[in-house]
Amino acid sequence: MSMKIAGRNALVTGGAHRIGKAVTLKLAEVGANVFIHCNRSIALAEETKALAKSHGVNVAMGSMDLSDPRTGVALIEHATNALGPISILVNNASSFPEDRLQDVSFDQFRATQDLTLSAPVFLTQAFAEALPHNFEGSVVNVTDVKTATPNLKHFSYIVAKGGLNAFTYAAALALAPTIRVNAVALGVILPPSDQGADYAEKLGLQVPMGRSGGTAPVAEAVLSLIENDYITGEIVRIDGGGHLV
Repeated sequence: MSMKIAGRNALVTGGAHRIGKAVTLKLAEVGANVFIHCNRSIALAEETKALAKSHGVNVAMGSMDLSDPRTGVALIEHATNALGPISILVNNASSFPEDRLQDVSFDQFRATQDLTLSAPVFLTQAFAEALPHNFEGSVVNVTDVKTATPNLKHFSYIVAKGGLNAFTYAAALALAPTIRVNAVALGVILPPSDQGADYAEKLGLQVPMGRSGGTAPVAEAVLSLIENDYITGEIVRIDGGGHLV
């Protein structure tokens, strides 16, 4: 049997734009009520909220700085107060600093780990603690295929995402059978926020599919992992076959 999503309440971190927006809108499209988390992207979150509400579901939003991982409990409480019990969590928020092992500072490394790894860990912990005993839950983490072939220019980010992979496996074991924990590992999906579309297009030419993916395949994969109630501890690559070359 599949997990019925319509009527459930979901929390998407970094849900205002890019990958998070696509996931938010896909969940709303299939009938989930969605809490959109953002940090500073309040105007974008308002726009995404309006689009999600057009699907006839309840949508709320809130701003919280997840660079302090201890805010996870407060975010779950905020989302629960707005919508009711949260049974779907998508850990999407992260940073993407440019640094190398040779020059990364302690503060930069720690900041990246806090937002990209520690925040999902403690948010999932709070999610599990708050989930009513008669509910089944689903967590999907957003990670990166480059953890297998590291990008040396984004050292602290790759280390954090590698940790998120390990956390996905560990949490799937720890929280089964009530909560399933999976992940999507992204390849060439979108250009970095400081690059234009042609940047992703050029990278896309290097993978077997010959193009960048865009956000739709990611949202579809997240939805599939949430719906399938016999998949847990899985990391699905959305990379156009990039891991093969």
